[in-house]
Amino acid sequence: MTATAELSALTAGDRCDRCGAQAYVRVEFTEGAELLFCAHHARQHEDKLREIAIDIQDESGRLSV
Repeated sequence: MTATAELSALTAGDRCDRCGAQAYVRVEFTEGAELLFCAHHARQHEDKLREIAIDIQDESGRLSV
């Protein structure tokens, strides 16, 4: 996943909409809707999200720093 637009960085307060863990991926949809995902759930749903998202901001690289 890659980011295609300038968005504000995700913070420790941003939580996965699936499980409540810290979010590392923001997925934007038409009309401004967005979902946040932890790295695990973003990977789990990546194929479907790529089909329907207009932008994906992936900061999961911060996990290996």
